Amino acid sequence: MLNIVLFGPPGAGKGTQSEKLIEKYHLVHLSTGDIFRANIKGATELGTLAKSYMDKGQLVPDEVTIKMLESEVNKNAHAIGFIFDGFPRTKAQAEALDSLLKSKSTSITMMLALEVEEAELKKRLLLRGESSGRADDKNPEVIQKRIEVYNNETSPVKDYFTAQGKYKGVHGIGEINEIFQALCNEIDSVK
Repeated sequence: MLNIVLFGPPGAGKGTQSEKLIEKYHLVHLSTGDIFRANIKGATELGTLAKSYMDKGQLVPDEVTIKMLESEVNKNAHAIGFIFDGFPRTKAQAEALDSLLKSKSTSITMMLALEVEEAELKKRLLLRGESSGRADDKNPEVIQKRIEVYNNETSPVKDYFTAQGKYKGVHGIGEINEIFQALCNEIDSVK
């Protein structure tokens, strides 16, 4: 199985590139944000539990998130691989994901990271805010906070996968297709 953790700061281009990777490699896209929304909308037991935390402004506990992910992995038992988007965000989540995949006789193939300098991220997010109307992409202070949270909270995840020899960084500035080809080169080198 080809199991990729797509990693990168806000504005790095994960959404754009994940669509292209999913199409080329026939991966199942597992976005924790999408999974949360679907479970909440469907009023599943896990969705109701997650919503109870979110309504209080709290983070959904890792064990709830992992159970939701496990449910999605189980629904896609015949998949040739997954692309994990928005997860893991902490070392504990990375360890839980490893355990989940090990129980399915597979593992993370790589953490594929789009590396983009902070000034470029800010520029991209402000441009995206103009075109998308997303409030969180229009405010420079909110953008700065999102980048700081990413840098502070997710760097242990990078270290975790680097220690396993699974971290692959790709320069995320340039033409979309050039970046896509660089990502494909990394994937193809381990397939």
